[in-house]
Amino acid sequence: MTAVATRTRRSTEQLRALAEDGARLVGEASADEVVAWAARTFPGTLAVASSMENAALPHLVSQHAPGVDIVFLDTGYHFAETLGARDEVEFSLDVTVRSIRPRLSVAEQDAAYGPRLHDRDPGACCRMRKVEPLREALTAYECWMSGVRRDESAARAGTQLVTFDETNGIVKVNPFAAWSADDVMGYAMRNRVPMNLLLSDEYPSIGCGPCTARVEPGADPRSGRWAGSSKTECGIHD
Repeated sequence: MTAVATRTRRSTEQLRALAEDGARLVGEASADEVVAWAARTFPGTLAVASSMENAALPHLVSQHAPGVDIVFLDTGYHFAETLGARDEVEFSLDVTVRSIRPRLSVAEQDAAYGPRLHDRDPGACCRMRKVEPLREALTAYECWMSGVRRDESAARAGTQLVTFDETNGIVKVNPFAAWSADDVMGYAMRNRVPMNLLLSDEYPSIGCGPCTARVEPGADPRSGRWAGSSKTECGIHD
């Protein structure tokens, strides 16, 4: 049980002020310094969201917050390799993996909205299977971390290291915001962290199975996400 569950969470106003103070304090600090600040400021009230593409961020955070909760959105549509990476992270790192599932199973969603909703309305599918479950899970915390980077897309170019997440009402920290894909991979290799096997099979960005395609060498790494549609984000980081 997290520390948040055993005490009153700080108010929205207090958390917003902490985010503003944190943004000033960390400036453009290193990822390690940003994580250290978050671990000091939110002891026991911190979560790390991970898609299990790689475990670089869970590994780094565990160095400052042993046993930290890793929130994994188990949508019911993940590749077997992604679930394998999740299990390896839980086994090999000093973290606590929380697999968060939607209110409806895939079969229940199919019955209510028709099969393959992800093809007809991917926004609705992401909302029910990712955005809403994450929002509910984060009510147990004061701060969450993501591996979002500025170089991933134009929409993410302005990503701040520390900010207040208005959607979820808590502090959001993006330690890797200034990193490149090579920086993340270098950290992962040096520290021998678990990696999703699909990364070596032309899947540089990995989401749910039905909405993720292989990417040609040299192409935009995120072009395989929701390929053939105008959708570029699941809604978690909007």
